Amino acid sequence: MPDSPTRSRPVGLAVFLLIAGGLGLLAAFELSIEKVLSLSDPSHIPGCNVGVLVGCSTNLASWQGGVFGFPNPFIGLMAWPVVITIAVAILAGATFARWFWAAFNVGVAGALVFVGWLIYQSIYVLDVLCPWCMLTWAVTIPTFWALTLYNLREGHIPASARVRRIAGVWFGWVPLITVVCYAVVVLLAQAQMDAIPRVILDLKNAFS
Repeated sequence: MPDSPTRSRPVGLAVFLLIAGGLGLLAAFELSIEKVLSLSDPSHIPGCNVGVLVGCSTNLASWQGGVFGFPNPFIGLMAWPVVITIAVAILAGATFARWFWAAFNVGVAGALVFVGWLIYQSIYVLDVLCPWCMLTWAVTIPTFWALTLYNLREGHIPASARVRRIAGVWFGWVPLITVVCYAVVVLLAQAQMDAIPRVILDLKNAFS
């Protein structure tokens, strides 16, 4: 059944989802454009190609870039507008049933799993860091944490009172949790790819 009308709307969460959705959609749009241009002109060099390590070409041309038989960015073109629509609906005063929040969380959790797999492929298999892909990673990670902790706190996901209290506390620490996740990715990339000096070199060459 829908949440009680007396419950305050999660305006902060909605604003975050709106921003994250917009950035995710931007990344998906840019990658989709680059994929289409690459298909129409094999000699096309994507604008996101910065250097040897930082670039989009390898990801877009790999089988990992089209796991489901079509370019991965097309998923973002379909999914991020849903996030944006939900955010706008909340800001407009809409309320949703618990099953809706739970289903939304399942979708975002699936996105996080997929992003985790793509991070692994980029670091350990492809040896490349795609700028627009990294933007997608950067918004998916906090979206998962913010939504999951909110849903646990509000009881949209069945949990004990203790878990709900802990989720309520952790919800305020989503920025720090996100930074920790980013740091883990950076450490993995540095350990496997020597990423930091290589990124600096790519940027230096690009702007020299």
